[in-house]
Amino acid sequence: MLPHREPLQISAWSHERRWSICGTEPFQSLSLIDGSTDDLAEVARAARAWHDGAALSDIRKAVPFVHLTGRFEVPDLDSARLVESEWQSMRVEAGELDYVWQETYQALIEAAHAEPALRALYPFTSHWALRFSTTTRPRMTVVGPCLTAGSDDTYGVGTGFITPNLGLFATAHEAVAVAMRHMPSRLGPVTLGG
Repeated sequence: MLPHREPLQISAWSHERRWSICGTEPFQSLSLIDGSTDDLAEVARAARAWHDGAALSDIRKAVPFVHLTGRFEVPDLDSARLVESEWQSMRVEAGELDYVWQETYQALIEAAHAEPALRALYPFTSHWALRFSTTTRPRMTVVGPCLTAGSDDTYGVGTGFITPNLGLFATAHEAVAVAMRHMPSRLGPVTLGG
């Protein structure tokens, strides 16, 4: 096993012949790969490739049921690369969602990512609210406003969690601009949160 990979988690479904996998990294305990299949031989191939240290993209090529979360491996725990990995995962996830407000949420993620000052911060979501931190997981230091994407195609900005007390906006870019005006100055580079 590579030291920057946890053992592959394999779960059997209880009501049908199906297995799920999840491959995480140990520092933040975040998923790098996941997926489910009814073919146990595929699960074994995925486990072998994960264990042997195959690149994530090579695991996906060899075992098609494997889903890449967008995160990439950062063995040296470089905080800037962890930020980049988390942004990439959020962008992948936003593009894959199958919810009514998927386009609204994706527009919010893309607008925030387009802003260099926000892109330099560690992003995270909870209940579809976009937040930022000056430290990575596992111990984040929340900074700045909370951005939300509504099912009514509006975007909220607030000082609290999912409370748009700074306003509702018609575009993601307007919401990001307001959030930027309420960000503390001189945040500095993101550091490890552990």
